[in-house]
Amino acid sequence: MASRPPTGSVTIEDVAREAGVSRAAVSKVIRNAYGVSPAMKARVTEAIEKLGYRPSVSARGMRGATFTVGFEIPELSNPFFPKLLEGATAALSDSPYQLIIAPADPAHAEGYRAIQALVDRKVDGVIAVSPMVDPAWLDALAATVPVVMIGRHDRLSAYDTVVSDDAAGAHLVMRHLLDLGHRDIVHLTPESGLAGVGSGVPQAIRLASYREAMQDAGFGDRIRVVRSPNGEPEARRVALQLLAEPDRPTAVFASHDEPALGVLHAVADAGLTPAEVSVAGYDDIQIAAHPGISLTTVDQHGEVMGRLAAELLLERIAGRSETRHEVVRPDLVVRTSTRPPRPRGGAARLRAVGRT
Repeated sequence: MASRPPTGSVTIEDVAREAGVSRAAVSKVIRNAYGVSPAMKARVTEAIEKLGYRPSVSARGMRGATFTVGFEIPELSNPFFPKLLEGATAALSDSPYQLIIAPADPAHAEGYRAIQALVDRKVDGVIAVSPMVDPAWLDALAATVPVVMIGRHDRLSAYDTVVSDDAAGAHLVMRHLLDLGHRDIVHLTPESGLAGVGSGVPQAIRLASYREAMQDAGFGDRIRVVRSPNGEPEARRVALQLLAEPDRPTAVFASHDEPALGVLHAVADAGLTPAEVSVAGYDDIQIAAHPGISLTTVDQHGEVMGRLAAELLLERIAGRSETRHEVVRPDLVVRTSTRPPRPRGGAARLRAVGRT
């Protein structure tokens, strides 16, 4: 009986011969192309596994396909991004594609450099989370390589998008806080949130929804937006200053969970409780559900978003040309960090804490 060829020496012709199909058919199955029947896919997959076939990366690169997918994220420390990666990895698990992750360089936080590095390495497509990259630049990029953007509310674009319904999610938070009886609600947003709704940036849409909810409830004169970086320590410092003021809010709605955790830290430092200052976030990162945290937040279903992005990219790689924009409906997760407001008191004590 003939011995099995060593891994790497098996050719696509060997697979075609074993499966009893053409070389082109094997190529279609490997590329997960449209028009491949389940029976054909099963025969070719069985032959690939039997022979131990592994396509040559260098050969695929010369033919224009490397079976790699690039995934750019703004940073490694944000605990929401692993949800996106988990969903994308699951979607690619039954395909021949391997995910390559590229975090943005802190000195080039917009994401241009990381995305370009992936393209330079001949990935077959790019998934990116870069809210500040210019849409025109992305359109030009999408003309050369399939692109799916996560979190970009860009409807008139050459690339696909997957977004959470950020307006609906922010309104869920605001309706919850208003129904509890809060009137003095502060919104914490990063610099990107001030870019304006037309920018397509999620934080800008959440900010606009906060303003709209306050106006509709008759509290337009109480709108207060505080700029804060996304990180927990920075948000804590900002929140301590906020809580030390005589007109401190009864509730804080942060555009992300990380700054919301910083606000919770500041609330504890100031000797306050959720009944005195409620805190709500956005993302539903894993630690938000911890009993010691119990953060009210918006679950924008990161795993679903990541899976959809990967599926759209595979379709693009396989030949789809029409643009698609997918919107994921978020859910409010109510926990103990938000409660009805208690009558104010102890302003002098808070001012003292703020000076320490």
